[in-house]
Amino acid sequence: MGQTRINFMRYGKATLTLSAVLVVLSLISLGVRGLNLGIDFTGGTLLERQLGRPVTADDVRQVLASPQLADLDVAGAVIQPLDDPHDVLIRTRPLSSQEIERVDAALGDAFGSVEILRTELVGPVVGAELVRRALLAVALASLGILVYVSLRFEFKFAVAAIAALLHDAIIATGVVSALGVEVNSPFIAAILTVIGYSLNATIVIFDRVRENLRIRKGESLFDLLNRSLNETLARTIHTSATTLLALVTLFIFGGSTLRDFILVLLVGLTVGTYSSMMVANPLWWLWKEREERRRAEASPAPVR
Repeated sequence: MGQTRINFMRYGKATLTLSAVLVVLSLISLGVRGLNLGIDFTGGTLLERQLGRPVTADDVRQVLASPQLADLDVAGAVIQPLDDPHDVLIRTRPLSSQEIERVDAALGDAFGSVEILRTELVGPVVGAELVRRALLAVALASLGILVYVSLRFEFKFAVAAIAALLHDAIIATGVVSALGVEVNSPFIAAILTVIGYSLNATIVIFDRVRENLRIRKGESLFDLLNRSLNETLARTIHTSATTLLALVTLFIFGGSTLRDFILVLLVGLTVGTYSSMMVANPLWWLWKEREERRRAEASPAPVR
């Protein structure tokens, strides 16, 4: 791919405004609709069963969504096939003993037989602990990023990078809230993956900006950022396109078990690619421009 000459920074203020609107809309969705928390957070019933023949997650879901079990509201259960194709793990809302017996009877009718391997009640305390640890992980990661980027680049780069990461996480979570996607522990893993991917893309661009700053030779920050973004554009496109292609393939063919997890990754990585170019860089540019303008105003006027 030849060297492009796209004037990215021309749209810097517009993209920051767009991002601010998306963040506000995401926060409104989270405040109004909230998150559709799964049993990892709210508690529920875990059923591990060995069936009479090999099954897929979709096979089991069809049984749970059948008219025979319609009144139990278990169609949205999380279904996880295990190593043995006869075994399956079902996580659903809290069920009584009689309701569990009805689920087992329906599975036995559909697949020939059902053997009870495990029946457990998952308490919401586990979910609260998971949220606490996830928030702690994000806080520690942000602190580590702040220190690392400040040492390798400068403090302003670090703040812009963290702002872009928070932007990605909030928008991805807002989309999940708006679509009503069920949130379980894989959601935490997806958000942390998005943060890592977005940070990597941002660091690559900032590294090129730092190199160009060393040979600036009177070039404005506006032009320098445009040059840096164009010089890293091919790498950004290639990395994002190959990653998104793999995710789209998994979303289409990976089955219902993976679909919500992949959806979060798709949204997050798309937003992350955008923010690494059009959020972090304009933020740093506006901050530096304001600093240089203040420095110029504070400097004494030349004597004539």
